[in-house]
Amino acid sequence: MQKILKIISGGALAVFCAHAAHAVCPVCTVAVGAGLEGARLIGVDDVITGIWAGGLTLSLFFWTAGWLKKHGVTNVWLQIILPFVGYYALLGAVYLMPGVTFGASRLWGVDKFMLGAIVGTIAFYLGARWYVKLKRENGGRARFPFQKVVVPLSFLMIATVVFAAIIYL
Repeated sequence: MQKILKIISGGALAVFCAHAAHAVCPVCTVAVGAGLEGARLIGVDDVITGIWAGGLTLSLFFWTAGWLKKHGVTNVWLQIILPFVGYYALLGAVYLMPGVTFGASRLWGVDKFMLGAIVGTIAFYLGARWYVKLKRENGGRARFPFQKVVVPLSFLMIATVVFAAIIYL
């Protein structure tokens, strides 16, 4: 029981002492990451899981690039290319997990998880870019509270609905 209390209190301390990241929804990033394996365990198709994994990965990249820029890193390799390649290499490490076989389930000739990750990355990128465009058109201010979260996540939800319709219908 004491071990559980130490873990909970340590997590609470980390949450209250953490600095703001000013990224694309860091709380959502962690929540999506925590739910991915659970989704696979309850039978959610790999394309749907991949969509959210791709969005999570790009969100982590944006988060890291923003943090590095804020801390004075101006080298393109260190600020952009290395984190991007590193995070997507970690995403590819899913295939190194026991019981996961690359290409075991396919859609349109592409591994379902990989297809989902590509679609999720593109959807999240388009959502983040659209948010920037909307903000710029509104004089540098969001049009409604949590727009920075809602817009990219709505793109991921639309991609999820489209691929769920393709797979399950």
